[in-house]
Amino acid sequence: MIFSGSIRLPGGCGQAGYASMDRMPPVPENGVLPADPPRVNDYDILAEAYTAENEASLINAYYARPAILALAGDAAGRRILDAGCGSGPLFAALRDRGAIVTGFDSSTGMLEQARQRLGDGADLQVAALGSPLPFPDGAFDDVIAALVLHYLEDWGPALAELRRVLKPGGRLIASVDHPFAIHGIQRQAGRKTDYFATYNWTEDWIMGGQTVPMSFWNRPLHAMTDAFTAAGFRISVISEPHPVPEARELFPGELAAMPSFLCFLFFVLHAG
Repeated sequence: MIFSGSIRLPGGCGQAGYASMDRMPPVPENGVLPADPPRVNDYDILAEAYTAENEASLINAYYARPAILALAGDAAGRRILDAGCGSGPLFAALRDRGAIVTGFDSSTGMLEQARQRLGDGADLQVAALGSPLPFPDGAFDDVIAALVLHYLEDWGPALAELRRVLKPGGRLIASVDHPFAIHGIQRQAGRKTDYFATYNWTEDWIMGGQTVPMSFWNRPLHAMTDAFTAAGFRISVISEPHPVPEARELFPGELAAMPSFLCFLFFVLHAG
């Protein structure tokens, strides 16, 4: 079953009613745009409300984050880069497990939330996935890229940089929108999308009284695996996990209707 309920998720699987294939919201009929239209993917505006809303949500706290941590395994002593760390929940969990964690994000608002969570001593930097990263070659044992790659049309530059900062044999642990879930949501909404195409889609996120257009890129599984291998990674794991068991007690209504669902796809990749 495809998850398309009312729980808001980072990057898809929720709020399907807001989804559209337009890159930007349409221009009004009178041709006049608002004085200050919201920027696409503006996490600075959403940072505080987004952090609060997703702190203990079914999809984030009991599905997506536990899946990443399970794939990471024993993190004690490992140097880990949290790429697109947001407000830092995975950073905190990995640090609690003994990892030496560095995080970066392009949103200063989200990094402010991370600093409140993690303290002033946390190694947090402003950087954008897909641009040159401020880290030396081979600096990390693992890179976590949780729900960030699907914001990019071209994965090549981002994967090349993540490969560069990993030591030989290091791991990239990534999660993205499940391509079949997004394809199914678009089909349910009456849009004739092509599963085998790479295409842009948007939806409006409404949080804390703010409405922000969010833009994502869906691509088929083979396009993902081709991008990983072209960047020098060996695919070790492809995972479609379930929520953790305690989720059934905390969210009985949602999980009674759909005990299993597609939402995100998880990978463990090793740098060649």
